[in-house]
Amino acid sequence: MTDTQTTLQDTQFEDALALTLYVVQQQTGYPLDQLAADAEFETDLGIDSIVQLEITADLLARCGLSADSGKLSGTVSISELARKLVLALDGRPVPAPPTAKDKTAADGELLDMLLKTPHNAPKETPTFPAPTTETRTMRDFADVPHRDLFHKVEAFDSFYKTQRDAGFYWYGMPLESPCQNRAVIHDEVSGQRNEFLMFASNNYLGLANDPRVIEAIRDAASLYGATNTGCRLIGGSNVLHKELERKLAELKGTEDSIVFPSGYSANVGTISALMGSRDIVFTDALNHMSIQDGCKLSGASRRIYQHTTGALERALERSADADGGRLIVTDGVFSMHGDIVDLPRVVELARRYDAKVLVDDAHSTGVLGKTGSGTSEHFGMKGQIDLELGTFSKTLAGVGGFVAARADVVEYLRFYANSYVFAATIPAHVAAGLIASIDIMKSEPQRIETLWRNIGHLKSKLLKAGFDLGETQSAILPIVIGDDRKTLEMGRAVRARGMFCQTVVFPGVSVGDARLRISVTSEHTLEDLDLAAQIVIDSAEEVGVQTHV
Repeated sequence: MTDTQTTLQDTQFEDALALTLYVVQQQTGYPLDQLAADAEFETDLGIDSIVQLEITADLLARCGLSADSGKLSGTVSISELARKLVLALDGRPVPAPPTAKDKTAADGELLDMLLKTPHNAPKETPTFPAPTTETRTMRDFADVPHRDLFHKVEAFDSFYKTQRDAGFYWYGMPLESPCQNRAVIHDEVSGQRNEFLMFASNNYLGLANDPRVIEAIRDAASLYGATNTGCRLIGGSNVLHKELERKLAELKGTEDSIVFPSGYSANVGTISALMGSRDIVFTDALNHMSIQDGCKLSGASRRIYQHTTGALERALERSADADGGRLIVTDGVFSMHGDIVDLPRVVELARRYDAKVLVDDAHSTGVLGKTGSGTSEHFGMKGQIDLELGTFSKTLAGVGGFVAARADVVEYLRFYANSYVFAATIPAHVAAGLIASIDIMKSEPQRIETLWRNIGHLKSKLLKAGFDLGETQSAILPIVIGDDRKTLEMGRAVRARGMFCQTVVFPGVSVGDARLRISVTSEHTLEDLDLAAQIVIDSAEEVGVQTHV
């Protein structure tokens, strides 16, 4: 390479870096002085994969490159993205980022470049390959630049119906029976109804259909009516809400607790109430979307660490000199992987770097710990965690969510968590059912023992058959397959044999990490578990899923 060529490439890189920094600033709101060239999108800036797609699409549009170009995908840092942009342009000049003076005009030009069709031109009917040749995933419809906001809706609708009619997407099919170890499900595509072995439910201790829970709900509905039609602060509180919060605090070993309309709103409301623009939130890359959304809504700087305490430590170390508060947020049991957070190590790091800890026990409550209290009890740390969050829609057999913490923290949330203040609460009869569930769980510890016997039984059979179950340590047993297409075929084959478990693809997991997600409950019999294992084995052989035996 000549000196002239080297100088030209250096200049192009500097131009590309300037444009990339500008686009990242525009898409994320980061001040330019906080965007270092070597900053990594996830670990340093907390920019998730969806926003990265938006950044890439913006850059491609500004440079006049094809929107479906994969040349900019898979980048880790700002400088790497700039280098790939230079290569994609193949010698063509890099557009200069607009200045403040011409920003208005530049935005108009950008909008024109984003258009795939002129404003008044007739829409082209998108064509899609047959199911057997479809290679796209749901991620391809997450960010499609176009003037018509519904353009991506139409594209996804065609994709979805093709997948559904081929028997791959079976999401949202309605049950026509109680959700127990076996359930009757209506296939809305074929019009048929069949009984399935149910391995997609989070009814871990079988409380959803316990007669005592149902009776408590019925009695409370007769006494207090259908609902309170209001938020907790304005006419929505019932004595049963107060009793439920006392029982939850006792279960978790904390001073108090607060009930939210859902687990999702508990995460969003709590994180956004406690965190502000001067603070930093550290969130595991595999945390539930409600946590990630709460982190975004809070306005705090995000540091997404890659699912190890080593990565968390590095993220904390890099931000050690920053002002503001720190919060580490983690799932107790990771919902699509089944592994358990190393909570003692997380708490140790939090104390070293002066951070608070929030643990989401959605899949831990009723599963981990001798009494079912959750992750902290599992590690002998009950009452030592700053914030323990849970949901009612799994073990506890209701709907809603909660946070258990110090009394003054809970009181603060009652006035500053918008998803509590400005939302209707759970009806009193739901609270009555939850109270009954907690009482039964505490008085019948054999339910947890049966659950773990069942987990061990099915897990050993699947491991013996050679399936990749990841690092699961809970009632969630993932069959890790990877390829979306192969996973969808496996899910269809499993259902055809009379077993229903969830097929998980993007956005539940990253593209390339697809899996079947099997949930074990205490209601499953040994016959159920043996039959399920054989169905999975036979289905894998049919569709060609590789095992390790």
